[in-house]
Amino acid sequence: MAVPGDPPNGTPDGIGGGDDDFRPDEYRSVVFDEEFVRAARLQEFSAEERMGEHARAVRSRSLWSGGGVGHRTGTPGRGARQGMLLVLLIATAFAVAVYMGLRNPYLPAPQGEAQPLASVVVPLAPTVPVPGGRPVDLFANSPAAQYLVGAAGISLPAVRRTPHFSESQVLSALSIAKDYLVRSSLDPDVLAGAASRPVRVLLDPGQGAQFDQSMTSPSGDGRHAATGWLVRFDAGTAALADARVRVNGTLTFDEVTPDALQVTSDHTFVYAVRPANGSPAAADGASLFTVRRELQMRFDRADLTARRTELVAAYVMAGPQDCAADPAAAFKPLLAGAGPTTVGPPASDPYAGGQRRRTAGLCGVLVTPSAPDAPTPSAPDGVTTPP
Repeated sequence: MAVPGDPPNGTPDGIGGGDDDFRPDEYRSVVFDEEFVRAARLQEFSAEERMGEHARAVRSRSLWSGGGVGHRTGTPGRGARQGMLLVLLIATAFAVAVYMGLRNPYLPAPQGEAQPLASVVVPLAPTVPVPGGRPVDLFANSPAAQYLVGAAGISLPAVRRTPHFSESQVLSALSIAKDYLVRSSLDPDVLAGAASRPVRVLLDPGQGAQFDQSMTSPSGDGRHAATGWLVRFDAGTAALADARVRVNGTLTFDEVTPDALQVTSDHTFVYAVRPANGSPAAADGASLFTVRRELQMRFDRADLTARRTELVAAYVMAGPQDCAADPAAAFKPLLAGAGPTTVGPPASDPYAGGQRRRTAGLCGVLVTPSAPDAPTPSAPDGVTTPP
């Protein structure tokens, strides 16, 4: 029985017939829908397009060909326009990326200018004759008997991170602060007034001019005292009798802004000194000189990277000294056997305009040192005593 679609006279000989020979299952998964046809790389020209001379039957569907309705006139079709727009967007994005990379918007914001140092240096006058002797005996019978020697007396506190600085950054700030204290208070060349560069290289470059002026033209105006930056003795007055300086004090830190750490140091340095023109062998003519330094050092991230600091404030007490001597340039210790002085600081003329304010005109009274095992007498009112 013939089925619909079969030839009226049956299937010719030699020609496969029936569904079994055609095996339609092999092509059942291939669906030639509209989307498949549009995605084909070859597209048949229309009858009108094939009428042209030497026209091909098909054309390639590339990014630049007219993928939709178009004529062979050289005008890009819809697909070409979309392709060109895509390339234009990519080129624009690449140009913007190159421009932003050259501008480098991720550079850290410039840091603020360094603040000038504000310093106060107060000489402490003795009330009794300055005791003399060998350095070892003087130290043993002073409040510095239990102090450590040199840098060992500058210990770091427990380190912890702050809201905007890591633990390693805090440790770096404390280490730089200790280095500054060692160079500015313990370096023999700095103490002798023979060098200042070891201290200067640790300062923020913005404070370089102020530091240089303080070294070359020191003044007690609260800005340019050399002894606000470092400890040094007048070369014509005193020299170290013992290089083993006794040190005691503390270091603390705090985050003052999201971009800055502040380290505060409070240390007492005790030096054994002798007359500058005396013989170093005459050790029994030494005396003690005490310097209390309270410093505030500030660090931003650039300072931590460059290992430098910004010294913003210094409060210094030092004695025994004569109140009449200006300690801005260098300390001038009263040496062994010198009697007490009651002479005050130089007179200030309030009618003399145009002169810089002299903050170094302050003067205190040095408490009489006592042996470590003896009770410390209470200081009378108005007396300034170093710890």
